[in-house]
Amino acid sequence: MSNTLEDHVGTVNIGGRTITNLRFADDIDGIAGEENELSRLVNQLDRASTKFGMEISEEKTKLMTNEHGSITTNISVHGQNLHMVQQFKYLVAIIGDQGSKPEVLARAAQTLNALSKLKPIWKDKNISVKCKVRLLRALVLSIFLYACETWTRCTAELQRRIQTLEMRCYHTILGISYLSHTSNDQVRTTIHQHIGLYDDLLTIVKERKLRWYGHVTGSDGLAKTVLQGTVEGRRRREGQRKKWSDNIKEWTKKTFVVTQALAHDRDRWRDLVHNSSRRHKKGTRRRRPYLTRPDPTRPNPTQPNLT
Repeated sequence: MSNTLEDHVGTVNIGGRTITNLRFADDIDGIAGEENELSRLVNQLDRASTKFGMEISEEKTKLMTNEHGSITTNISVHGQNLHMVQQFKYLVAIIGDQGSKPEVLARAAQTLNALSKLKPIWKDKNISVKCKVRLLRALVLSIFLYACETWTRCTAELQRRIQTLEMRCYHTILGISYLSHTSNDQVRTTIHQHIGLYDDLLTIVKERKLRWYGHVTGSDGLAKTVLQGTVEGRRRREGQRKKWSDNIKEWTKKTFVVTQALAHDRDRWRDLVHNSSRRHKKGTRRRRPYLTRPDPTRPNPTQPNLT
């Protein structure tokens, strides 16, 4: 990439830092603010790769834009024009301009498929409910939670779908038919009786996303620049889409200035993550406040003043 970017001038600036590409293992994502700029970047990368005996796969290389409309400039590799797509799959995760809804729905379908393949286990009466719940979380729900930290617009609709998916899983392992009209509260009570206090699926999603935010905020790298930086221009007034960071403000009920400061204090951030991820649950036991060492310079109100 150093040879590719030798004479290249990028126009995408985030937080005062020019970003022209993102590298993941043996894959490269080129980033450009204009179509001509992207065309030059692809051509320079193609020439630089050829010098080192490597080739760009035109079948796996796709184009994507975050604006309305399509790319009109012909961008080609080895004489073949690259196709524009609305979404693509990378590392088993769907990335597109529709946010995380396609990824969440795809994950839910894969989860239900895995759930159905284990029906002999769920119907086995010799296996306890506690063991079935452990198997459910290890073999089924882990499929759904893959890369949930990167889900962008986790809207109220998606949160309802997550809760619905979890209830369907619990109905299956408990052998409860939907014709019995058993309420979700009764199902949760039954699970609680067998395994005790537990975190539901939506809580786990929120907690993982909040933890990742704290991890990135407390570090110093490109991920922090992209997460906290701003780009030139304005968002359209009508029909604004939710950003990844909007969920952080919504769940913590705090501004970015406050969350960024708290993220550098592990104890306080851990406590905030625990409480914020459980606000949607009624009657949830709040975590005990973190303990700090007493300050010897401050008076102790529990002891009498002997002076």
